[in-house]
Amino acid sequence: MTDDVTAESGNSQKPAYAAGFACLIGRPNAGKSTLTNALVGEKVAITSSKPQTTRHTIRGIVSLPNSQLILVDTPGLHKPRTLLGERLNDLVRATLLDVDVVGFCLPSDQRIGPGDQYIARELAELRWAKRTPMVALATKSDKVDRQRLAEHLIAIDQLGEWDEIVPCSATRGDQIDTVGAVLAKYLPRSPGPLYPDDVLTDEPHVIMIAELVREAALEGVRDELPHSLAVVVEEMLPREDRPEGKPMMDVRVNVFVERSSQKAIIIGRGGSRLREVGTTAREGIEKLLGQRVHLDLHVKVAKDWQRDPKQLQRLGF
Repeated sequence: MTDDVTAESGNSQKPAYAAGFACLIGRPNAGKSTLTNALVGEKVAITSSKPQTTRHTIRGIVSLPNSQLILVDTPGLHKPRTLLGERLNDLVRATLLDVDVVGFCLPSDQRIGPGDQYIARELAELRWAKRTPMVALATKSDKVDRQRLAEHLIAIDQLGEWDEIVPCSATRGDQIDTVGAVLAKYLPRSPGPLYPDDVLTDEPHVIMIAELVREAALEGVRDELPHSLAVVVEEMLPREDRPEGKPMMDVRVNVFVERSSQKAIIIGRGGSRLREVGTTAREGIEKLLGQRVHLDLHVKVAKDWQRDPKQLQRLGF
């Protein structure tokens, strides 16, 4: 804990600076990405009502007065059914070994179940091996009444050994500052920040653009499609001969699905749904890049790519 450590500065005392990495973990759709965005204050991780939305570890950077918290938002840890699922779980476990504190997200509107118990066992092993601090986060607290929240907090306490338990609501902003402060308490001392104060994420633009397209494509689709959808940015080129002060970026993106029937769903009747996806994604991409964007979307079939090692590698997994 670093909140009570001070350093000499002339005749005054000031809190020692701390900086490090925190991993938000939880089963799919536990509110990890929404909480990451709330803590950072900007959108750095895509969100969706569909489980297993996150495919990459996204670092969101929270600069506080005496500390810098780098949030690692991981895919949901789950029992895998495909090679992709196994690789996502491996990604989570590798991330856990490298962080300074873990935040375990347990949604307040759902009973603790086998998935949470599975993760709690994994975290218990990590605590035993590395003594990593563990903070339990009762997410989505706005969705339940006080009685249900109290019952949930008791169930969390009985689930494992936690350094602290914090209820919070990322959508309503309840206790978000407290979550940041609690996680920051367990960071190691540092001579200064690890990233400049104005940096919110170290994720490359091509990854962020692919995630924004995938988020837009996930809205309103059937349950089986999200797992079958991958997005790759093929090309990003500044448009030539643009007027001074009015740049435009040409972005070509391929959306991959596993079957022709899924391709038809993404495209929609007469291309209507693909145009909606493009409009929604382009707004986020223009905000990210700070300039106008021409987004060229193409939908392609990569049969059973989730189970094919070569195709997984080609698609960035």
